[in-house]
Amino acid sequence: MIFLELVLQNFGPYAGKQIINLNPHVDEDNARPIILLGGMNGGGKTTLMDAIRLALYGQRAQCSTRGNLSYSDFLTQCVNSKSTPTEKTRIELVFEHIEDDRPIKYRVVRTWEKNPKDGKDHLGILGDDETWPIDSLVNIWDEYIENILPIGISNLFLFDGEQVKELAEQEIPPPIVVDAINGLLGLELADKLAIDLEILVNRKKREFADSKDLAKLEEIETRLHKKQKEYENNQIKLVNLNVEVKELAKIHEEALDRFVNEGGKIAAERSQLEQQREAKIKVANNLRESLCELAADVLPLALISPLLSQVQRQGEKELKTQQIQLAKDVLIARDERLLNWLQQLNLETNKVTNIQSFLAEDINNLYTNNLSTENNWLNGDEESLSLLDNITYRLQISQNIAQKQLDELTNYEEEILTLERQVQTAAAPEEYTKLQTAVKESQTEFNKLKSQSDIMTQKLIELDTEIKRLRQELNEYTVDNLKYQNSEHIIDSALKVQQTLKVFRERLTLRKLNKLEEEVKNCFLYLLHKSDLVHRIAIDSKTFGLSLYDLNGKPVPKHRLSAGEKQLLAIAFLWGLAKVSGRRLPVAIDTPLGRLDSSHRNNLVERYFPSASHQVILLSTDTEIGKKEYQTLQETEAIAREYLLQYNSGKRETTIKDGYFW
Repeated sequence: MIFLELVLQNFGPYAGKQIINLNPHVDEDNARPIILLGGMNGGGKTTLMDAIRLALYGQRAQCSTRGNLSYSDFLTQCVNSKSTPTEKTRIELVFEHIEDDRPIKYRVVRTWEKNPKDGKDHLGILGDDETWPIDSLVNIWDEYIENILPIGISNLFLFDGEQVKELAEQEIPPPIVVDAINGLLGLELADKLAIDLEILVNRKKREFADSKDLAKLEEIETRLHKKQKEYENNQIKLVNLNVEVKELAKIHEEALDRFVNEGGKIAAERSQLEQQREAKIKVANNLRESLCELAADVLPLALISPLLSQVQRQGEKELKTQQIQLAKDVLIARDERLLNWLQQLNLETNKVTNIQSFLAEDINNLYTNNLSTENNWLNGDEESLSLLDNITYRLQISQNIAQKQLDELTNYEEEILTLERQVQTAAAPEEYTKLQTAVKESQTEFNKLKSQSDIMTQKLIELDTEIKRLRQELNEYTVDNLKYQNSEHIIDSALKVQQTLKVFRERLTLRKLNKLEEEVKNCFLYLLHKSDLVHRIAIDSKTFGLSLYDLNGKPVPKHRLSAGEKQLLAIAFLWGLAKVSGRRLPVAIDTPLGRLDSSHRNNLVERYFPSASHQVILLSTDTEIGKKEYQTLQETEAIAREYLLQYNSGKRETTIKDGYFW
C-alpha cells in the first residue's frame, strides 16, 4: 500500500483547497522513502494525521482531537472557521495497493458541511478514472479497508512521539497497543472464531430445548457469564497488582542499595568484620614473630651476601692451589723413582737425560698452567670451606622463607586495612536505624502486595475451575436433557474445534512471539548501536511486556535504561511488529524525535527513518529534524518530497509550501 496524494479543503486550519503529493517515486525508475513535512507546534501537523485516519475509517477513526465528541460534533469542529456556511469541507486520499496481482488506485473522498445532516459525512470512492464512482465499494468500505489496513493495527503504522513515550515508560503495553498486536499477529482471529463457535453452540442448544430445559440452560449460562465476568475483573486487578508489585520491588531494591552504599549492611556486620580483623591481626603478628626468629639465625648474613660469595670463591681457589702443590711433590717423588729404575737398566746416558728433561718440563708446565697468580690471604682449610657452604645453603633457604612470609604479611596488612575502612564507613546508629527501617517498610509493603497478588492468583485458579465445572455441567445437562437431533454433530464438532483453536492459538502465539523477539532485538541493537547491552529480549505471551537479558542471561531492569534507550526500545518494538506482520504498509510519524538526545536522534535519522518502510511520512518541527538531521537525510538521498506548513497566527490558517525550513 502507498499513499499517493492528500487533498484538504476547509479542513481544520487549512483554508481553501490544498494538495500534498505523497508519492515516494521521484521518477519512473527511482523511489525515496521519506515524505518530510515541517511545521511549528500548533501549525497543523497532527491535523494531517487525523485527515488520513478520517479518510480511511470515517466514524471509526481514532482521531487525536475527537475525545468524547459525537461524530457529528467532531465533523463540525473540523470545519475551517473562516469557511462560509455554503462551502463544504472535503478530504481526499489517493492510495495504491495490489489486488489480484496488479496495482489498483482508489481515491477516497469524504465531504460534509457544518452541522452535517444525520451527523455523517458523504463518502465517495473513485477509481483510476476520477469520474467513475464505485458505489458498490462505498457500501462495504469498512469491511474492504479492514482487509488492507485494519483499524486495530493502524496505530502501529500511524503513530506519534507521545504514543512512543507512553509505550516506552510503561512496563506492559497499553490495551490499545495489545489489541493492535493481537490483530497484527493474527491472534484475534482464533479468539473471534472461538467466541462465534460458542454463540453457535448455545444458539443450537436453545433451538431444541423446551421451556423448562431452556430456563435451566439460561440459569446455568447466567452463572457461567457471572463467573466469567468476575474472572475478567479479577484478572485486570491482578495485572494492576503485579504492576504495583514490580514498582514496590524496585523501591525495595533501591532501599537495599542505599542500605548497602551508605553503610547499613556494614554496620549490621560490624561485629563479624571486627572478628575477621582481629583474626587477621593475630596471623600477621605470628608472621612477624616468625620473621624475628629467622633474623636471629643466619638471615642477617644476607646483608654481606657479596662478601660471603667472594670468600667462598677465594677459598675454592686457595684449596685448588694447595692440591696442585701436593700433586707436584708426589709427581717429583715418582719421577725420581722412575729415573733410578731407568739407570739400573743401563740405558744410554743421553736418553736418560732426555727423559729427565721431559719429566721436569712436564711438571713445570702442569704447575705453571694451574697455579693462580693471586696471593693467598684466606688460608682456610677444607673443613672451614665446608662450613661456609653449609651457611650459604641455610641462608638461601632462610631468605626464601622470609620473602614468602613478608608477602603473606603484606597481603594480611592490606586485608586488615580494607576491613578497617569498611568498619569506619559503617553508618551511624541513627542513620543505620533509618536505613534499616526503610528496608523493612519497603519489604513489608512488597510482601503485603505480593500476598494479595498470590491470593488473587489463587482466586483466579478457583474461578477458572468453577468456570470449567459450569461449562461441563452445561454440556452434560445439554447432552442428557436436550434433543440435539441434526444439531448434535454441529455442537460436537464445534467443541472439538474450540479445543483445537486453543492449541492453535497457543502455538501460533509462541511461533509469532519467537520471531517477534528476534526482530525486536535486532531492531533495538541496530538503532542503539551498542551490541553489548542486550543479548536477548523476551516477550510475555499474555501481557506482551518486554524483558531484557544480558550476555550472562541476567535480567537487565528496564528502569536502568536511559529515557532515550527506552524510546528506541519502543520504536524497535513497533518496527519489529511491522516486520513480523508481513504487511507492506506506509508508516506515518508525528513528532518523531521528541525527548531524544543527539546520539539517539542521529541513530533514528540514519538507521530507522530510511528503513522503516517503503514510504515514511515524517511530521516534524525545526528542532526535531533540524538542519543537521535534514542534511543527513539529503546526503543519503532518503527524501522524496518536502513541504513546509506555514501557520499564520493572525488569520489562524496554515498554508502548505514546497520545501523545508532550510
